[in-house]
Amino acid sequence: MGETIRHREGGKRILMACAAFPPFIDGGGPISAMMVAKLLIAAGHDVKVVNVSGEDRHEVFDGVPVRRLKSLNVDWNYRLPRPAWRKALWHALENFNPRAFFVMRREMKRFRPDIVLTDSIENVNVATWAAAKSLGLPTVHILRSAFLLCWKASMRKGDTNCGRACGSCQVTSYGKKLSSRFVDAVVGETGFIVGRHLDHGYFPNATTHVVPGAITEIVASGPRAAPEGRPVRFGFIGVLDPVKGLDTLAAAARRLAPGQAEVLIAGTGFGDYADTLPAKFPADAKFLGWTKPADFFPQIDVLVVPSLFREPFGRVAIEAFAHGVPVIAARSGGLPETIEPGFNGDVFEPGDDAELAAKMTAIAAEPQRLARLSSGALASAAKYLTPRVAAGFDAVFASLDAPPRPAPAAAVHGARA
Repeated sequence: MGETIRHREGGKRILMACAAFPPFIDGGGPISAMMVAKLLIAAGHDVKVVNVSGEDRHEVFDGVPVRRLKSLNVDWNYRLPRPAWRKALWHALENFNPRAFFVMRREMKRFRPDIVLTDSIENVNVATWAAAKSLGLPTVHILRSAFLLCWKASMRKGDTNCGRACGSCQVTSYGKKLSSRFVDAVVGETGFIVGRHLDHGYFPNATTHVVPGAITEIVASGPRAAPEGRPVRFGFIGVLDPVKGLDTLAAAARRLAPGQAEVLIAGTGFGDYADTLPAKFPADAKFLGWTKPADFFPQIDVLVVPSLFREPFGRVAIEAFAHGVPVIAARSGGLPETIEPGFNGDVFEPGDDAELAAKMTAIAAEPQRLARLSSGALASAAKYLTPRVAAGFDAVFASLDAPPRPAPAAAVHGARA
């Protein structure tokens, strides 16, 4: 069946190596990887996912063929606590793991793909790129974080974002940088994340592309109307963590006049920060706990994304658009590439609670603006539907047939945002 589709529609055999894949979910990465796999299959490609999950088996997960591998490194779940020596060894091997080279090369020889696609690279390892090159297979890499630049993947030290990778991160990531020369095309969900890597000399032989995250459908049937009989509701959904800018939102909410707006917070966190967070907000703020996005977005009028951390993309914004919800976001990382002020939302300086409060006050004082912003959000959502995103990947695959022409970092929109 896969061979027939490939011949009829020009589809490719794609070995998709993922850092993580459902049902293991430690953030938006595995969900995004699943969406990419499914949209490529729907576009007529023959896809097989390979990921490390602590077990050795073949399965079909939600319609996607998956090869689960036992750990190629000293362990596979790098989120769990472990001794310092084991953590150091894991990071050292992530610069080039000989075992990963031979195991991934074996999987490539078995599947015989036309293209090797890596969606993030933790655990499956940068050695995958060298394995593909040794077999003459073109390689495409999807960037979802700064893991290749920073061992913490955040490029953040203490309460401050790093402008560039620090000396220790550059030294401990040198093998990753060297291995990036084997990649033929690199894809980022925003120009920001692509440009950040180019600025550090990564992917010298790759063509560069921006293909945003995808949504499967536009949920709202039409724009939101101005609320009647209640204040405008602003909401946040995500992990309750300081880097998400919740202190900024709390301070902004306290600047609003009593009864001027309502604030809803969905999500969970760990430790003292999450426990003490409600006391930082006005008393009428509502904490909903873990909530499905589909249940949360109908309850709010405007989503606030106040991240202090430079988000590579910010999937939550396009999920809001699909529900007709405009977004006020921090002018941080790749977020400004999604938000068009006055059309589908607004932006503010990260950490500036006074500016955020002013943006919230402007909407609360003139709720009729919501219909226009909601209409803009729905129009924006259309850009992220899976057929359009699949076409973006097809353009990337087509670029593999031409000689690589790396674009200068300055040419990538938003590279230094």
